[in-house]
Amino acid sequence: MNTETQRKELFDTILSRYSPMIDKICYMYGSDEDHRKDLYQECMANVWQGLRSYRGDSQISTWLYRACINTCITCYRRNRHSGGMVSIDDAGQIAADDRSRSDELRELYRLISALSPVDRGIIMMWLDEKSYDEISDVTGMPRNTVASRIRRVKNRLVEMSNS
Repeated sequence: MNTETQRKELFDTILSRYSPMIDKICYMYGSDEDHRKDLYQECMANVWQGLRSYRGDSQISTWLYRACINTCITCYRRNRHSGGMVSIDDAGQIAADDRSRSDELRELYRLISALSPVDRGIIMMWLDEKSYDEISDVTGMPRNTVASRIRRVKNRLVEMSNS
């Protein structure tokens, strides 16, 4: 960013336009409402800091996905070692406790929460209708790897829902 004013304006735009996307990412990685709020705060702090070096080489939404997913994965890894996260077995129950979501959406989130952190991020971007190229930009994976991974994750989700 060239100036502090431009940085603040872009951050305000991010808050107003992309807050639901960031909230959804945090929802998929948070173990409960307080943890999701903490993740959201951590993401926003990292976004604010990262805006100093944002060059505009990619779309802001692509950059935000990468920043927020990386933040959530880092927190997941940090908390996994300290025992701060709930088990995957309990994650479905946490998602089910959120009364503002439909039953189908809760079930989808429950199934997605059982995936690895990277697969969660990939399938969330696919559900948000990001192109394979955009997902590739965020993850650093080749486009064909993204396509294969999405196909495998979708198949796994179908198997999980049928069992």
